[in-house]
Amino acid sequence: MTVRIVLVDDQTLVRQGIRSLLELVSDIAVVGEAGDGDSAVDVIRRERPDVVLLDVRMPRKSGVDVLRELQASGDPCPAIVLTTFDDDELLLEAVKAGAKGYLLKDVSLEALTGAIRAVAAGETLIRPAVTERVLRGLEHIGRDFDTLSPPDPLTKRELEILRLMAGGYSNREIAGALGTAEGTVKNHASSILSKLGVRDRTRAVLTALERGYI
Repeated sequence: MTVRIVLVDDQTLVRQGIRSLLELVSDIAVVGEAGDGDSAVDVIRRERPDVVLLDVRMPRKSGVDVLRELQASGDPCPAIVLTTFDDDELLLEAVKAGAKGYLLKDVSLEALTGAIRAVAAGETLIRPAVTERVLRGLEHIGRDFDTLSPPDPLTKRELEILRLMAGGYSNREIAGALGTAEGTVKNHASSILSKLGVRDRTRAVLTALERGYI
């Protein structure tokens, strides 16, 4: 099965570069392009792609604005937000607007195509980079606490919440981003701590980093 892609970026060279790379992949086809947010909405509605690769920072109408407009009109489309910025706040806004994935533009072709296939299959790829402030906080935490080895496996939803926890988001912010109740997020967070064998969120993030979960 070929995954149909609409590519949206205000920089022509970036669009051409991504298209050229994706043309090397047999099961992914770019069926439309747009260089701004207004035309992006029209192209997405016309082509009905399986996945949209969407630049988040564009003049006049951003990628987040595009997602909001599609969502409000009942025409949501699975989207992977592409950006050159590691911006936690922007990530949260994109997820709230319906983005299913978030990647920096310097991602490898293998990672990009893997993300496209996963989102086309209905998965969610929320992988925020751990911010500097979180890393600085982790540097002061001792690594001599007990954990389960190996820990119990985490569910897909628990991994999503863990990645957002790593970005420093509160339970309320995570609930808003994922469209669920704050109490549900708290229950998942408790399960994450239990499975990882740690007693707080900071140690959970540290353990997740060590084990390659985020």
